[in-house]
Amino acid sequence: MQLLALLMIVVWSLGANGVQAREQPEPEAATGLQQIAAARHYRQVVVAAHPLAAAAGYRILNEGGDAIDAAIAVQAMLTLVEPQSSGIGGGAFLLYWDQNHHRLHAYDGRETAPASATPALFLQPDGTPLRWIDAVIGGRSVGAPGVLRMLELAHNAHGKRPWNTLFTPAIDRAEQGFEVGPRLHGLIAQAVNPGLGRYPQAKAYFFTADEQPLPVGTLRRNPELAASLRLIAEGGADALYNGPLAEQIVAAVQATEAEKRGLLSRDDLHNYRAVERTPLCRPYLSYRVCGFPPPTSGGVTLLQILGLLEPSALGPVTDAGSLTPDVAQLFTQASRLAYADRARYLGDADFVEVPVQGLLQREYLQQRSALIDANHDMGDAEPGTPATLARADDRSPELPSTSHFVIVDREGNAVSITSSIEHAFGSTLMSGGFLLNNQLTDFSFVPEVDGVPVANRVQPGKRPRSSMAPVMVFDAEDNLVAALGSPGGSHIINYVAQSLLVLLNSELSLQQVFALPHVSNRNGATSIEHGNAADALATALEARGHSIKRSDLNSGLHGIRRLPDGRWEVGIDPRREGAAAGD
Repeated sequence: MQLLALLMIVVWSLGANGVQAREQPEPEAATGLQQIAAARHYRQVVVAAHPLAAAAGYRILNEGGDAIDAAIAVQAMLTLVEPQSSGIGGGAFLLYWDQNHHRLHAYDGRETAPASATPALFLQPDGTPLRWIDAVIGGRSVGAPGVLRMLELAHNAHGKRPWNTLFTPAIDRAEQGFEVGPRLHGLIAQAVNPGLGRYPQAKAYFFTADEQPLPVGTLRRNPELAASLRLIAEGGADALYNGPLAEQIVAAVQATEAEKRGLLSRDDLHNYRAVERTPLCRPYLSYRVCGFPPPTSGGVTLLQILGLLEPSALGPVTDAGSLTPDVAQLFTQASRLAYADRARYLGDADFVEVPVQGLLQREYLQQRSALIDANHDMGDAEPGTPATLARADDRSPELPSTSHFVIVDREGNAVSITSSIEHAFGSTLMSGGFLLNNQLTDFSFVPEVDGVPVANRVQPGKRPRSSMAPVMVFDAEDNLVAALGSPGGSHIINYVAQSLLVLLNSELSLQQVFALPHVSNRNGATSIEHGNAADALATALEARGHSIKRSDLNSGLHGIRRLPDGRWEVGIDPRREGAAAGD
């Protein structure tokens, strides 16, 4: 008897009176598919930032693909429907759990600096750093994109379906068009990237003929992206790194005005290599938490926060819809200490010494944890000394725009991937129907301080430090129990750390965990998310000496958690338009 496939698409929106959820029909639903409730538990599922992306990945799973195959379809579709956040013009970090071999893999698709780049890339002639807006917009900020090479590397090792079949959903949709949603319209209208209307390709794509932001409901076709994806489907990633697409990218980067002209060359694209790295895993309680190593700071800093908190008796972690004041106090202080170390020591370990083992050594974390006062904010924390290194603190803007998606297939293989073009709409340069990243602005604008080098300074071929933090959690028997991550710039680490802290110390569902108000401290003011649920928490922390900043803290958490019966629970951030599709 043929198994009836059940498909859920749940789109979440933040209403004026709080978090609301609405169900909407799955686009192009196949015969026999049924809508199901948000509490549905899955045997295989895709959770992504847009319903069409989730549906594309699920389609590939139903055609016999595995989690890696589905990830390629999701990323291709996100390039079309969520262009402001990620795409084939950017980079990504991917964790892949191979259930059959019981092995975790980490694939690095981070962008690289051009071979001709120097530490002075973002300095003015007088030696002072550029304004961030002058650095972000245009070709200067564009690094060699890495996401396609990374996906190809992972697919060659683990994929089941032919590469050329995985782009069909995105190609079809690019030709037919997709409806512009409230989020994309709002980001254009709010001018979150003031350079979006500066260059003709992006201006023509994101604005109407009378220069108005694309209205909600506009059917936006992208035949140029369809043509690019067709080239990539037939020619592999080489079509972007060596073919006519490479020429288009370089031409776009170098055609901007002289003060914004980029350094990216054909050789930079040709020489780009994705890298398989060793995942970074440490125990926490009865679990093993695994993240990504440098060049992202996400894994190290996240594991530091958990390690700093492990000796503490947390007690109840939530109350009245938010973190308890006691737990928020401990969490913000651990975050201060971890972010202080991050600013001093984290960078691309292929270019600079990064004391990863020292930063995560149990004795070091216990020593740092002793600095935490349970009753009073410590103020700006100083970095520790996990190694004898002369380093100055990083100075990079790290702007919040990214996407995270998770996939688990019927065999238990799973993907947790964070993908980004950096700031919303990236460099605002378009080529081949997709936006190019501004990822080089993740480097420190200042290469040294008083002659002491910054770990995250610009160097030729180097990967800029990131905050992206895809994560997987395993139990004592080495079974995968959870996978999650989030966009959000340098707040990403705190979004994911808070979610893990609550998830592993409470009985809340994954959806309840993601809906909690965020608390974030990056070794400065304590940011608390707007909303009534956190009002009492803000008051309590102010009484403990915190300087409080109320913020939107617009995360995009997506995750899965394994239930006792072996099926999967999903979590979709209520702050965005994410969706789950599965059976």
